[in-house]
Amino acid sequence: MDHFRHDDGQLWCERVPLAPLAGAVGTPAFVYSAATMRDHVTRLHQAFDGLDPLICYAVKANGNLAVLKLLQESGCGFDVVSGGELERVLAIGADPARVVFAGVGKTEDEMDAAIRAGVLMFNVESEEELEVLADRAGVLGKTAGVAVRVNPDVDAQTHHHITTGKKENKFGVDLERGEALARRAIAHPAMSLRGIHCHIGSQITDVAPYRAAMEAATGLAAALKPDAPDLEWLNMGGGYGIYYGDDSAPDLVDYAQAVRPVVANSGLKLVMEPGRVIVGNAGALLTRVLFNKRTDARRFVIVDAGMNDLVRPSLYEGYHRMWPAVGDAPPPLGSESGDEPCDIVGPVCESTDFFAKNRPLPAMERGDVLAIMSVGAYAFSMSSNYNDRPRPPEVLVDGDEYAIVRERETYEDLLRREQPGAVFRRLDVAEPQGDAS
Repeated sequence: MDHFRHDDGQLWCERVPLAPLAGAVGTPAFVYSAATMRDHVTRLHQAFDGLDPLICYAVKANGNLAVLKLLQESGCGFDVVSGGELERVLAIGADPARVVFAGVGKTEDEMDAAIRAGVLMFNVESEEELEVLADRAGVLGKTAGVAVRVNPDVDAQTHHHITTGKKENKFGVDLERGEALARRAIAHPAMSLRGIHCHIGSQITDVAPYRAAMEAATGLAAALKPDAPDLEWLNMGGGYGIYYGDDSAPDLVDYAQAVRPVVANSGLKLVMEPGRVIVGNAGALLTRVLFNKRTDARRFVIVDAGMNDLVRPSLYEGYHRMWPAVGDAPPPLGSESGDEPCDIVGPVCESTDFFAKNRPLPAMERGDVLAIMSVGAYAFSMSSNYNDRPRPPEVLVDGDEYAIVRERETYEDLLRREQPGAVFRRLDVAEPQGDAS
């Protein structure tokens, strides 16, 4: 469910019409619905009722500070994967004891910052990471809470770019190595084994893999528990699918029912790391038509947003619903209109700069506003300045009001960290002595 609707010949976000909003803030622009985010957090709690999960929102999905503050006020903790994301959640006053630190490549500086902050636990993904983390905790005179991330070799049946639970993926360790890793953490005086972590992918629309993964994780926890007094958390990750082109994604209750008996019988407390399912359908990208163009083979609609703003279609072959912000209502989810097909493309100098191909859409004129839906997750957070394009603003709508929660970048923003007059320095190292002959 989201809080975008078509009424009176216009698309609305909550009680704010999108076409006039585009006129007020300019295009391209990301627009987020506060009501949708709150509603999705509530639905997660209701679906997993009785398990009382710690919902650690995955900051990588959308790290805008206003979004993070809204989700904190809705009862979320946070899942971070970098020092920068840790700084973001600390900046909004998040409780570090409700923060988990994930990621396969944590630096020593990132470890130190998280240890000092007192995060709940690190999701540890390799033997060397455990060794370095133990060393840093010892140097700082602290105890690092850890959860071993196991890779159960479960196929989540999702896009190959976003699967994480199979043997060939870089994430986690297999169950046998995971037990050995966990026992090393138990034995180390600067470490506290607090959980078992298992995240099998993203945009997963089949609930069965979750049950298989949780059965593997709880089996490992049961083997470790007699020797691990601090082991109390089972982290099932996130990855719950959302609707992009239709309404085929499972209900959150389906995910909960798949794992409920496994988690309940384990005696462990549940952590989850949802991102997309909270914010994905809470966002729209407003873009304005620049030109129409026809060739012998295609109808093109060229808009002012580009792949630097929304990379999912070119990177993941992602499908996004889209419709003019003014005019007749769009067709129901999962169905196409009877309009002439067209390609929606941007101004970036790449053939992959497109948002839709051969999509039936109404005729649009120069200046019309097009709304690209379901861009609350992995959209602005994956944006770039490719082609020296300033990134769009982010706008949060709450009821009949809106706020610009990140300003549009300027050309000055793009240039301020560069120096045309380079100052060269010489490293104080001895040059290798070659063979004089």
